[in-house]
Order: sequence, then C-alpha cells, then structure tokens
Amino acid sequence: MIFNKRFLKDFDKALFLSVVVIILFGLLAVYSATQAKGLPFSKSFVLKQLTSLAVAAALFLIVVNIPYQKWIDAGSVFYGINVALLVLVLILGHARLGAQRWFSIGSFAFQPSEFIKINIILVLAGYIGAKKDRMSGLKDLLVPIVLLGVPFVLVLLQPDLGTALLLVPVFFAMLMIGGAKMRYIAGMAGLGFAALPFFWHFLRGYQKQRLLVFLDPNIDPLGAGYTIIQSKIAVGSGGLFGKGWLAGTQNQLNFLPERHTDFIFSVVGEEWGFLGAAALVLLYLLIVRRMFGIVSATTDIYGRLIATGVLTLLSLQVIINIGMTIGLMPVVGIPLPLVSYGGTSLIATLVAIGLVLNVGMRR
Repeated sequence: MIFNKRFLKDFDKALFLSVVVIILFGLLAVYSATQAKGLPFSKSFVLKQLTSLAVAAALFLIVVNIPYQKWIDAGSVFYGINVALLVLVLILGHARLGAQRWFSIGSFAFQPSEFIKINIILVLAGYIGAKKDRMSGLKDLLVPIVLLGVPFVLVLLQPDLGTALLLVPVFFAMLMIGGAKMRYIAGMAGLGFAALPFFWHFLRGYQKQRLLVFLDPNIDPLGAGYTIIQSKIAVGSGGLFGKGWLAGTQNQLNFLPERHTDFIFSVVGEEWGFLGAAALVLLYLLIVRRMFGIVSATTDIYGRLIATGVLTLLSLQVIINIGMTIGLMPVVGIPLPLVSYGGTSLIATLVAIGLVLNVGMRR
C-alpha cells in the first residue's frame, strides 16, 4: 500500500503537490470561464468537474497502490475493451461539433479515445518490455505497428486528429527506450512525413480550414480564424499581472469560444497575466522534470517504458495546447491536462500520473 513506509519514502511528493496545485488552478479557471452562463451550482461546470475529480482521485489511489506490473499484465484486456469501445462509439456515439467521440448517458459524457492513450502505453510496455532490448529486427516492429495502427485509424475516423497524432510520438519514444534501431524509427517517421500530402485529401473540410488559418488567421477572421484571433487578443491583453480573476473581458463578454475546454489557457493569460501563465508553465515543467527523474532512476524496463510513454504524452499535450492558444500551432482539439474542463480527460490524466508515481515507488 502507499502508506507502507518503504513505498512512501519513494513517493514523489513534489510531483504530486504540483499536480494538486494545477488542478486547483484549473478549477478557478473553469469557474471563471463558465460562471457568466448563469447556471445554478447544481448544474454548473465546476460541480461536474469536481464530480469527475472525485472519481479520478479514487482511481488514482487504486492505480498507485497496485504494483504497475499487474497493470501491464492486464494491459491487453484493457486495450481490447478500449478498441471495442472505439468501434462502438462510431456506431452508437453522440456527435458534437461534427465529431462522434462520446457516449452520453444523461448529463454524463464518456470519451473512450482519452483512455486509449493510457492503454496503448500499457500494451506497448508489455510487448516491448518482454523483448528485453531485442527490438533490433524489422519483424519485431510489426506487432507494435499493428497495436498503434488499429486505435490510430479508429480515433481518426471519429474524427479526432489531435488525439490520433499524439499516439505517434508516444509510440516512437517507447520504441527508442525499448532498444529499436534508430534507422527503423527514422524510416517510419520519414514515411509518415512523405505521406502528408496524400493524407491531406482525407481531412474533413473544417480540419483543412484550421490548418490554413494557422498559417494566416485573417483569411477567415469571422469563421475558422475567429477563435485563434480572440485567443491571442485575450492572452496579450493580460499584460504582466492580468486583469484579475473573473475580470477578463474576452472571457466574461463571451468573445472567446471554447474557453473552458481547449482554450482555457487564454483565460489564464488574460486574468492572471504573464506571471500567472508562467507560474502554470513552471508547474508543468516541474512535473516533466520529476517524471524524467523517475525514467532515469528506474532500472526495470517495463517501468521505464510506462514512465517514458506518460512523460511524452503529458509534455506534448501541454506544448500543443499552449502553442495553439497563442498561434504557434494549429488548432487540433487537445485539452490542457488537469486544467481544461472535461471529466474523461481529467480522469485519464490522473490515472496516467498515478502510473508514473507507481513506477517511482517501486523502481
């Protein structure tokens, strides 16, 4: 158990406290981004986020207390269930904003693509770890490619381009830790880049438009470019100290769409200013640094693979989300971990962090 003194001394308290502070930061931002809707507390976004947080905390404790080797052993089962859910959501799922990604039961919505991020890490850790640095041949990569390819295609069909693309660098990072030859990894990456012009023809119209307005938001300032223009105005207008909590004009006057989900960093920048946004970024950097320390200190290949996968996943989500809110990356619908509103994302992120803490305790 986590309360066992032998494990407690290796429990990374700095990482855990950073996560707690970011979650509190997120609750304040979600409240600010949604309170103008005038909903009663019983129907508010903050209460829904708190409910998800309670579920996430319970699962976090379970994940931390059960040795990570057992989670790897069950990884193929979780992966199979998750893939089945990804198929079902394409048939029975609820569509929002042109994407069919959710199962909805009353006010509760569940997004299975969030959990495939964790399950692909577990199943790849199980396969690559069992090879014990024998990933030297091209044939050894066939199974990992299939394990990646199935959920990648299913998520892409929803469509959820951002989540699908996130799986790829996680896959490459774990292959590198597992001992795969760099020429094979570079070859696969090269083929992926070479296929981009062909891939363009399979994108939905709004996805193409998002990529085009990334290059020049002013080509459609009242359409696809509107959100990114308003986001940059919000972040820039915050100045050094910000306008104050609940005092952001872009936020409170509803100029900024999706400000409680994908563009919540804009709310932070406007209301808390450069100093508040920098503090949030520094907390993320502390988490990344502590996770990197766990990867470096872990001698067990299975544990290193899990920690590497989660580290890659979390750091890329932060970089992509913040990048798209300030116009440095195209809008791809990636939430800001632990801050953006979204129950499934919050639960999946805390479970992933719990796995890394688990590895750190038992390395």
